[in-house]
Amino acid sequence: MRILLPNQGWLDKAAVISDGDFGKEGSATPNPWKLCTVTKVEELKMMIRILPIWATTIMFWCVHAQMITFSVQQAASMDRSIGKFQVPPASFNVFFIGGIMITLALYDSLIMKRSGGSKGIRSSLTNLQKIGVGLAISIIAMAAAAGMEQKRLKVIRSYKKTPTTTLPLTAFVLVPQFAIVGIAEAFIYSGSLAFYINQAPKGMKAISNSLFLTTIAFGYFVTTILVNLIKKITPGKDGIPWLASKINDSRLDYFYAVISVLGLINFGVYLVCAKRYKPNSSHGSAKDSDDVNASHDEERARDAEI
Repeated sequence: MRILLPNQGWLDKAAVISDGDFGKEGSATPNPWKLCTVTKVEELKMMIRILPIWATTIMFWCVHAQMITFSVQQAASMDRSIGKFQVPPASFNVFFIGGIMITLALYDSLIMKRSGGSKGIRSSLTNLQKIGVGLAISIIAMAAAAGMEQKRLKVIRSYKKTPTTTLPLTAFVLVPQFAIVGIAEAFIYSGSLAFYINQAPKGMKAISNSLFLTTIAFGYFVTTILVNLIKKITPGKDGIPWLASKINDSRLDYFYAVISVLGLINFGVYLVCAKRYKPNSSHGSAKDSDDVNASHDEERARDAEI
C-alpha cells in the first residue's frame, strides 16, 4: 500500500507502509521507528524549511558577543570618568540595552499603531524583513566599531610613552557601537522569535522556541572558534596576533572588519534564503500547514477517544 503525498520527497518514505512496519504477530500498532504518520512527516518538512533562516541569524550573535567582551575591554582602557565618578566598563552595556528599548518603543508607537489604524494596508515589517534589517544594521555596527578602534589605536601610538594605563580618550565614543548593535538586536530578537513561533506547526511550537535560543549558543561557539583561528593565523613579524593578550597591542579594527565582511556575506545568503522561503502558515498562503495542523488536532482527538 502506498500513500500519495503532495510534493513527495525522500522524507515521504517514512509514511509509506512496508513489510515489518507493524511488528510481530499481526499487530495493528505500527512501529514508530519504522512508520510515521503523514502529519509527522509534513511537520518535519515545515521545520526543515525554517533551518536556512535559522542558520543565517547565527552571525548576528557573533556581533553581539563582541559587545560583552572586546568592547568592554576597550572601555576599560579608556577614560570613563563623569566628574569624579568612574563608570564601570561593564556598565557600558546599558547603552546596548537602551538601544533595544528605545527601538522597540519607537517601532511600536510609530509603525505598529499606524499599521493598526489602516484597514487593509499592512505598513509594518514582516518577520523576515525585521531579521533582514537587524542583520544589515549589525554590519554597520561592526564597521563603526572598526573605525572607532582605529581612532583609539591612533591615541595609543601618540601616547605610548605616557606612564598610565588609561588612555586620554573618553570611553563614551564607544556608545554608538553599543547602541547600534542594540537597535539591530531589537529587530533580530522580535523578528526571529515571532518567525519561529508562527512558522512552526502546532505540535512543534516548543521546539521552535528552542531553535531561537540555539542561535545564541551557536553564535558564541562560532565566535570562540573565530577568535582562536584569528590568534593562530595572524601573528606578524613581531609575533603579535591581531587579538593579543593586551588589548592595546591588538588590532581589533582588523578583527571587527573581518566580522563585518562575514556579516555582509551572511546577509547575502540570508536574502537568497528569505526570497526562496515558502511560508508554512501566513495569511492564508500556506494551505498545507493548515491541513497538517488540522490533521494533528484530529490525531489528538482520536487518541483521546482511545
